[in-house]
Amino acid sequence: MIKNLNGDFETVEYTDNRFIMLYDNIEHENYPLHWHNAIEIIMPLVNDFKVYAGGVTYNLREREIIVIPAGELHSMTAPEKGQRIIFQCDNSVLSEFSALNTISDTFKKVLFIDSTASAKVRNTAKKTMLEIYDEYFKKTETSEIKIYLKLLSMFVELYEGCITEKQDKLGCTSEKLDEYNERFGAVIKHIEKNYMYDLPLDLLADIAGYSKYHFSRIFKQYIGMSHTDYVNRVRINTAQKLLLNPDISITEVAMSSGFTSITSFNRVFKDIKHCTPSEFKRFYKNC
Repeated sequence: MIKNLNGDFETVEYTDNRFIMLYDNIEHENYPLHWHNAIEIIMPLVNDFKVYAGGVTYNLREREIIVIPAGELHSMTAPEKGQRIIFQCDNSVLSEFSALNTISDTFKKVLFIDSTASAKVRNTAKKTMLEIYDEYFKKTETSEIKIYLKLLSMFVELYEGCITEKQDKLGCTSEKLDEYNERFGAVIKHIEKNYMYDLPLDLLADIAGYSKYHFSRIFKQYIGMSHTDYVNRVRINTAQKLLLNPDISITEVAMSSGFTSITSFNRVFKDIKHCTPSEFKRFYKNC
């Protein structure tokens, strides 16, 4: 549901099962733990707002922004008085277009845009959210297109900010970062295509053209997690989609996602999603 400044609730749906929703939220209401297939972006306008996502509690101050990826368990706690923009759009805005594959990995985890982000990123994100708000309630024939263009422009800005942070963290030149992008990009593509098979360290290091030791060290710095953790995340992302199919058992989901036992699947799933596979199915909210 969407509530505008006049107090009316409405949902804007588009063709091909795409949708855009914006909720100008002024109610003192909490949202219990849930997840959905939409990307969700929240920006408080008046007073703070508490969001739990990805196992972390974020206390958003006014004009700070959180981007919650599709499939991420989250809950929200509202103060007695306040106002915040809650925006959702179909995940296909990133997943359907091959040209966006470069930036899509950036939005597979929660992004929190607070005072530690660069002034450029903060200003762009705030400006974009306010522009999306204005465009949403105009409801012209071109509003959907303009909203997606503004959103994509913001995502590109966020991606470039992440690239700058990555270069600083690795302490490398832009040329060296390009090399890492190419080598580890090939590894990531291989993992995404072959997650259901065994992916030993020797194989992944060979694809990157590094020794096992060098690969393990640089991959963790580049991605922010070990190669084993990354493979598990790819497998869990596949599993969470399969769990929505009532005709597939949890054991079948585990095997289809690349896990060799239901025990390891349950353990890794809970480590990443902070709930069991059965609970994840129950928490699903069809937006």
